Amino acid sequence: MLRVALHYTSTSCSLSTAATPCAPFTPLPKLGKKWSEYQGLNYWSGLLDPIDDTLRAVILRYGQFVDAAYDSFDFDPSSPAYGTCKFTRASLLSGRGFTGYRVTKFLHATCGLHLPRCRWTPSPRSTWIGYVAVCQDKDEIDRLGRRDVVIALRGTATCLEWLENLRATLTCLDDCGAGDARPMVESGFLSMYTSGTATCPSLQSTVKAEVARIMRTYGAHGEAPLSFTVAGHSLGAALATLAAHDINSTFADVPMVTVMSFGGPRVGNRSFRRRLERGGTRILRIVNSDDFITKVPGFVVDNSKNNNNNHNNRAGEFPMWVKKRVEHTPWGYDEVGKELQLRSGESPYIFKRDVATCHELSTYLHLVDGLASSTCPLRATARKMFNEDFWCGKVGIF
Repeated sequence: MLRVALHYTSTSCSLSTAATPCAPFTPLPKLGKKWSEYQGLNYWSGLLDPIDDTLRAVILRYGQFVDAAYDSFDFDPSSPAYGTCKFTRASLLSGRGFTGYRVTKFLHATCGLHLPRCRWTPSPRSTWIGYVAVCQDKDEIDRLGRRDVVIALRGTATCLEWLENLRATLTCLDDCGAGDARPMVESGFLSMYTSGTATCPSLQSTVKAEVARIMRTYGAHGEAPLSFTVAGHSLGAALATLAAHDINSTFADVPMVTVMSFGGPRVGNRSFRRRLERGGTRILRIVNSDDFITKVPGFVVDNSKNNNNNHNNRAGEFPMWVKKRVEHTPWGYDEVGKELQLRSGESPYIFKRDVATCHELSTYLHLVDGLASSTCPLRATARKMFNEDFWCGKVGIF
């Protein structure tokens, strides 16, 4: 879940005035009143296998929002701007083709671990992790069928974030419920989501404040429906799930909230999954079956009820006595949402089969672009690469 760059494009703390896109923009057809179906109104029933071409374009589009977050992060530990965004809010999406979107808020996450700064922990506790963008263009709003709000979150990028990922035992999400009915989530993810400093509010408080502002500005009396899409890769996918839960559980009459999870690890236990379902949070979990990161942390004792397909169902591997033992321990996780399964081993264009390649966001977008159905994981018209510059020297490392 750690992503590093093999080369750097910024060595100073000055902000660039224009972003250089790393992936081509994926245009969407006019969605009109059908927009909610592609956001998961019916939990993507009939759209996943075979994959609907419009849904494919929707997934790729949100993947490109996440790629913009990666592209904008300063990965260079020797840079004075390490851990910050290389662009201004006005320029982050410039030149990427996201017509009519305006970045309204930068998001930061803080590691809850308190470690002394040394050569082994050179990264700052608080780092830039993503942004909020709101569609402002009337023609684009009409084409999309609503005012689209995107919350895009990158994956792990610093040593401290990596250490948080290793805090894999479950901890209580809140004080609701008792015993086995209490929702629990991975300790490190919750720490990253809720921690803050005197100068950097938590990701949780920033997201909730910005959502409240957007709902006040474009709420019930707006000229178009409103929707929130929280998209993330790896650690960002886990944080996206927590943020979507928070939005749905905090605000009354909240618009539709959808999670686009790319290569996300497990987040919580069965009670957490049930709370997400009761709250109406739509989660599309895009999973490469060859990606180790999607199979951790902990153990899943029964994921047969919430998978779109059973290609990755491991419930049958455990005897009943093991299920009973594991389910109520700090290692008893459950999968959330609907699963769209990809298989990198089926692509003749992916030459490496290591953990990093299987987990990389560009691998996911290549496989989504080529997917036809569960029986045809790579269509004949699949592009050899999503873009010749798309795999631009950035490697994901667990």
